[in-house]
Amino acid sequence: MALSPFGPDPARYLRSARPWRAVGYLLTGAVTGAAACAALLLLAVAGTALAVVLVGLPLLAALALTGVPYAALERRRLRILDPAAEPLPDPHREPDRTGPTAWAGTRFRERATWRELGYAVLAATVLWPLELLALGGALLVPADLLATPVLLALDGEQVNPLKIHGITGYPTALLCAAAGLLLLPVFLYGIGVLAAARAALARLMLAPGRDDLAVKVTELTSSRARLAAAFDAERRRIERDLHDGAQQRLVALSMSLGLARLDAPPGSPLAAQLALAHTEAGQALTSLRELIHGIHPQVLTDRGLPDAVADVADRSPIPVDTGFDLPGRLPEQAESAGYFFVTEALANAARHSGADRITVTGRHDGARLIVEVADDGRGGADAARGSGLTGLADRVSVVDGRLTLTSPPGGPTLLRVEIPCTPLEPKAP
Repeated sequence: MALSPFGPDPARYLRSARPWRAVGYLLTGAVTGAAACAALLLLAVAGTALAVVLVGLPLLAALALTGVPYAALERRRLRILDPAAEPLPDPHREPDRTGPTAWAGTRFRERATWRELGYAVLAATVLWPLELLALGGALLVPADLLATPVLLALDGEQVNPLKIHGITGYPTALLCAAAGLLLLPVFLYGIGVLAAARAALARLMLAPGRDDLAVKVTELTSSRARLAAAFDAERRRIERDLHDGAQQRLVALSMSLGLARLDAPPGSPLAAQLALAHTEAGQALTSLRELIHGIHPQVLTDRGLPDAVADVADRSPIPVDTGFDLPGRLPEQAESAGYFFVTEALANAARHSGADRITVTGRHDGARLIVEVADDGRGGADAARGSGLTGLADRVSVVDGRLTLTSPPGGPTLLRVEIPCTPLEPKAP
């Protein structure tokens, strides 16, 4: 967003804090530019002189990265000119690893780093002297003219405003003061224009470019895919640990209780307690199996999406017809997303649709897995009413999928998900 030199109402510019914000922005720019000039000169001279003994190479590397902290400071300085303006985003991406070496390696490969270095060199060699000269002319000239009567009274003989003419009388001195009073607002408007131009240059050179945004989007997409893969792997690990650990212990406990019931005297209090414990162990085992199946069903890993969907359809309270036509196994993330889409869609239909029958179909069109869940219920499904459709959309978006819903009042309802994926190559025997 471009900064306006005079704000929304130029007529009120002089009565606002904007002129003095512009002065502060240019003044701090002159100070930071002079400091950048000294730092660049010191690093360049020391790095070049010591490069023959290799000690200067880190200094030259630091010289190339000087623009990074200077640009970060410049992005913060823009708030001086207009605190309400939209903050300038950082164009840099996070390194893949921690540590200074990874950070420096990432920065050297980014175009934003070299744009920021060019901006730092420009500010250190050209901009800060111009800012200092403009501020001096805009503030000292009116101040010198305004002070003419006071200086004449203190001197008693004559003053020489702007070093161009000796003034000995108060009428001329007052005329100079009036000229200074008229020039001050003109110069303050000029300062506002100069500060806005300086800020526009900073935004042009320090804002993220299209390439920077593309890299960030790619990085975020890859990061989201890695997180999804890590989540699925952790879910499968938990399922495996529960299946091989806690479930087997519960099975062994249930068998031990069953054998103990055989040894207990029939009709005794001990036999009743053992029967109750045996029943509770069986119920806990059933609950654990349902939990394991909800985390990640083993049938999905072993036999693929069609069989996993058929298994969940058999446990649905509403009759479900399934039909899949897939070229083979699909990537784990695609199968997992498709499976949980079906399970949540069936659960939503059972709770809200009032349907008598549900149909689940799936196919692969060469680039995407397409799964559809249709029911003959009352329709009127709406994600805005919190019916679980928002969760479905969030789940499939993790794998770049797209969810569409057709549910007119009175039905039928059709949920369709498209997940980009490529079939896996068959494993060699």
